[in-house]
Amino acid sequence: MFDSILENVTSTLSITNLMICMLVSLILGMIIALVHMYTSKYTKNFIISLAILPALVQVVIMMVNGNLGTSVAVLGAFGLVRFRSIPGNSKEIVSVFFAMAIGLAIGMGYIVFSIGITLIISFILILLYKTNFGAQRGNEKKLKIVIPEELDYTSVFEDIMEEYTKNSMLEKVKTINMGSMYEITYNIILKNDKNEKDFLDKIRIRNGNLNVTLMHAQEGVMEL
Repeated sequence: MFDSILENVTSTLSITNLMICMLVSLILGMIIALVHMYTSKYTKNFIISLAILPALVQVVIMMVNGNLGTSVAVLGAFGLVRFRSIPGNSKEIVSVFFAMAIGLAIGMGYIVFSIGITLIISFILILLYKTNFGAQRGNEKKLKIVIPEELDYTSVFEDIMEEYTKNSMLEKVKTINMGSMYEITYNIILKNDKNEKDFLDKIRIRNGNLNVTLMHAQEGVMEL
């Protein structure tokens, strides 16, 4: 169904085929970068890298051209690049893998296939971003409270939670400051966000004005 423009290439690669593949790689890389900019937070360096990545992968695949020894060397090079990179979030990993997959397909000469897949995946990513697919239910937040060791963390805030939250769950307890204090973490859903300040003020009075941190639940979760 999809034919490769490099199907009959053995050891010689024409300038025309190379330029076609390079141009398509750059255009599709720009599309992938624009989709990432639309659906995610980003930095300029990451967007530039994303736009160039399909062209780089395409060139590498063309140079390998069925050579097993070169393939192993390329695999090792990609491994080194991984250890020279800082960890990214799940959206960045998806975008990088998307760009590499398109570069691989173009490097093998499947131009029409690459264009079709880029348009389809881009449409799906934008559609999922615009809908509530995967959105967290309710206004769930993460609350971290530091308390002195003499307070009973199991019940010290029970009445406050009952008054201000629809749902609260004690998620984690750990000792800090050489064991002289506890840091307790709750997952909560407030009854009314307008009462957030009163809620925090009551907690500060109860814990002796030690540190209290309230954040969106997603901020406390490690991403892939």
